[in-house]
Amino acid sequence: MQPASRRTFLRQTGAGVAGLMLAGCSSGLGNSSGGDKITIGFVSPRTGSTAGFGEPDGYVLDLARKAFANGLPLGGKTYAVEIVDKDSQSNPQRSAQVTNDLINSAGVDLVLATSTPETVNPASDACEAAGVPCISTNTPWEAWYFGRGAKEGQPSPFKYTYHFSFGVEQFHKTYATLWPQVPTNRKVGVMWPNDADGNAIRQSLGPLLTQSGYTIVDPGAYTDGTNDYSSQIARFKAENCEIFNTFPIPPDFATFWQQAAQQGYKPKIAQIAKTGLFASQVEALGPLGINVAGGTYWAPTWPYKSAVTGLTAQQLGDGYTAATGKQWNQQLGPSMALFDVGVAALRASANPKDKAGLAKTVSTLKTDSSIGPVAWGGGPVPNVVATPIVGGQWIKSAGGRFPLEFVICENSTDPDVPIAAKLIPYS
Repeated sequence: MQPASRRTFLRQTGAGVAGLMLAGCSSGLGNSSGGDKITIGFVSPRTGSTAGFGEPDGYVLDLARKAFANGLPLGGKTYAVEIVDKDSQSNPQRSAQVTNDLINSAGVDLVLATSTPETVNPASDACEAAGVPCISTNTPWEAWYFGRGAKEGQPSPFKYTYHFSFGVEQFHKTYATLWPQVPTNRKVGVMWPNDADGNAIRQSLGPLLTQSGYTIVDPGAYTDGTNDYSSQIARFKAENCEIFNTFPIPPDFATFWQQAAQQGYKPKIAQIAKTGLFASQVEALGPLGINVAGGTYWAPTWPYKSAVTGLTAQQLGDGYTAATGKQWNQQLGPSMALFDVGVAALRASANPKDKAGLAKTVSTLKTDSSIGPVAWGGGPVPNVVATPIVGGQWIKSAGGRFPLEFVICENSTDPDVPIAAKLIPYS
């Protein structure tokens, strides 16, 4: 991505939407206290507009607490571990508040945060200001790094906060590899909303796709909550857009997609981001959700396992289904990886209770995790590790337990992830 695109992307990434109210909970494990206890804070959106990301976190937290039930050996001493989890409610102000509560009331040694800039950035900022180590994931890394004040080509301003996640470059590479699997006229009709995600994508991903030979047909930013998309649909039909791409909130996409079907717009590729991550969101579309293309940053077929629990990706997904009755959720991987990476940092630190020392340890940390190798020090910028997102498609399940299954169709950002199928036309 060009520097200007990065900067514009970050300026456009902003506030989230207020969610429902839910107090955080905590669980103390082990009998030691004070200097013989490690307290880990965990912040994620369990309620509110991005609650789909937080859906599997209760299960992951339970696995982590069981793994630490007998303590954590660090530097010749066994520490009791307490995990205090907080719900950001998908709200930036709430995320900052609960993180400050973790710092000032719970006395955390380390904060782990995940899922969208609305949760991750305020949590990271609170930790940076207080001098508490924080490791985060699942927010485009450009949004996390530049959006919090870092400048292109300058030293990192962050000493306590570190991040591993995909970025806009990964989305671009995935789309540019996935879409040629279906012959099209390379005209992309886009529905990018007038919100933080939509405006950022318009300014950054759009030019990258143009450089790759795609023609972007953009009818303009729409307002979240719009009920009538007839004008946009008419434009896509008139321009014969055989590829469609959008980054909407779930209710908006459901409304648009139903109207598109009624008005006869059926592209050959329907590439849905943000809304199309989780099975429950796609299933809610009924037959219109079949063959929708999406991206995934973890799936049960990932060839990696958790360093903390020893569970393979398949075991993690199967265990979640057995415990909850729900289909696997791709957030299982990065949420589990936060604990893999956090424990690796604690073990590598000379003194896990020394916050400055622990933070510095992360800057050169190299470890395995549920989503694969994570290694700081190699870029793309200080404090950040860029991780994969691969392309696939939701297809009708062939007699499985759930109505849809996600098949991986390209692995350009991680060749070790197995490909299961070739992209087929949406219509």
